[in-house]
Amino acid sequence: MKCKIEKARLAGNIVCPPNKSYTHRAIFLASLTKGKSQIRNVLLSRDTIATINACKTFGALFKDGDTLTIESSGDVKLQSLEIDASNSGTTIRISAAIASLADTKTTLTGDSSLRKRPMQPLLDALEDLGATCTSIDGKPPITVKGKIQGGEVSISGSVSSQFISALMIASPKTEKGVILNIEGDLVSKPYLDATIATMKKFGVNVNTINPYKKYNIPKQQYKPTDFTVPSDFSSMALLLSAAVLVGDTITISASGGDLPQGDKVMITHLEKLGVKVNLDDKVTVRTPPLLNGGRFDLSNTPDLLPALAILALKTSKPIEIYNVKHARFKETDRIAILARELAKIGIKVQEKEDGLILEAPNNPKGADLDSSDDHRLFMAFCIAGMFVGGCSVTDPESVDVSYPTFIEDMNKIGAKILSI
Repeated sequence: MKCKIEKARLAGNIVCPPNKSYTHRAIFLASLTKGKSQIRNVLLSRDTIATINACKTFGALFKDGDTLTIESSGDVKLQSLEIDASNSGTTIRISAAIASLADTKTTLTGDSSLRKRPMQPLLDALEDLGATCTSIDGKPPITVKGKIQGGEVSISGSVSSQFISALMIASPKTEKGVILNIEGDLVSKPYLDATIATMKKFGVNVNTINPYKKYNIPKQQYKPTDFTVPSDFSSMALLLSAAVLVGDTITISASGGDLPQGDKVMITHLEKLGVKVNLDDKVTVRTPPLLNGGRFDLSNTPDLLPALAILALKTSKPIEIYNVKHARFKETDRIAILARELAKIGIKVQEKEDGLILEAPNNPKGADLDSSDDHRLFMAFCIAGMFVGGCSVTDPESVDVSYPTFIEDMNKIGAKILSI
């Protein structure tokens, strides 16, 4: 499928969707808790539904509604020998660690995109803790058989923080607890902060020995919790880019809460570009005719790459995005695809191993853009298309991964995104 995107100006209020990362974590932790938990403001998307299905496989019981009720015995009792994580890297990685708590062999797989994503560092760590794991060239499908007892383990932090989050979440359920050593420079640090914060909400403490390098997670019990998922600043970043590029009077409704979100730094990045962001009850922006350029380190916030890259359509100087090599291992190689597709609409792009240098087009032009079934790229290309006009973008169904109502929400405030 494709969507046709015409030039548009946007006006009105849009509600930022709930946070995908916190929805994942809360569902997993509730499923490891003895008792009944309630998760409010849940994001129900393709990825989080994959997590719900995985947790059902682990024996948790779910009651749907405005609030998601999850009841569990606190033990991992496998109801099936296979978990399909669909397109979700978070689901397969955390599920693999939880599966290692059982002495039953579990196969974990996913769609064609997920089967290209690296798993080997996590599998090696689980084996060091006593599991038996197999994979195809370090990628899914994988098998995991425990039961891990805990101990001390080392794992690289240079590919994905999800590996470390997965180990942390499983660690309190082991007999010995886990001392976790992170080798190299950890990428996406705020996502580890999110994991630790969510674990604390569920009654488990992670003892920091050396931040982002060494942690001690003793044996503990997760406690039933009433947890509210905050708004998603990864999605908010795209909405803010829309407001900057094609907004007249957009307001964005969002709830922050007290949980850390690294992608909030998008506001700082916008201010560096010359945008004034008002953070009262509703978020609004005031944008200059042309944005400043600048250099942006996205080592901790790789999901901001598409939202920041498309702002090159309106800059007076180049935007350089660096330290984001790990974005090549997301749902797609986002660096390569952004370089290829944004060049089609006239942006001058220099692709580097760890990022992009982008300059505004002399003469922006419509083009057929291929999002490669990547939800964040689809949304970014739609926003770029609203600025340029005369574009089409492939794979609209991909938004089910993180923001199922994106097209509907955009069209309500003036976008012209039509299926063709």
